Amino acid sequence: MIDHYNQKPRRKAEFIRPPNTLKRKVGSGGLSEELLNKAEALLENNAVDFRPLGEMYLEGLKRGIDAARAASDKADPEELIAGMLYPGMQLKANGGMFHYPLVTSLADHLIQFLEVIAEPDAHAVEIVEGFHTTIRAVILGQVKGDGGRYGAELVTALEDACYRYFEKYPENIEASRNAP
Repeated sequence: MIDHYNQKPRRKAEFIRPPNTLKRKVGSGGLSEELLNKAEALLENNAVDFRPLGEMYLEGLKRGIDAARAASDKADPEELIAGMLYPGMQLKANGGMFHYPLVTSLADHLIQFLEVIAEPDAHAVEIVEGFHTTIRAVILGQVKGDGGRYGAELVTALEDACYRYFEKYPENIEASRNAP
């Protein structure tokens, strides 16, 4: 497993715990083994078509890419990155649940890339678009599972593109290391 392409992450997820009103109403305690087994079986046998949901998140990612491409020098890089990061997180979270672990893996690599860059320059956005195109092909092609050898090759090709980016544009790394 990669670790942010050997770079220091610039962004970290913040966990917000909302009040659990349902728990206050019903109390605490565990779930029965039978109920947990039923829930697990439901997830395993899930036959819901992921494509519409996946396409919705991909459209959001594309909007984020377009916004980063069209941004002026005065645009907030954090907002631009967030516009691509959020849909990536949704793809990662939902891919595995709908039997698309390759989508989850690709989205995880995308997130790790976006967590490291200081700003979405044209070359970084090009890499994000490569992730978008690849994830879209996986979803539309209904490539369930890990994609086998071809899935591994796709992941490796995108990983390599990220490593090359950091070798070629170290200023985007330095900017992220020197950030507050």
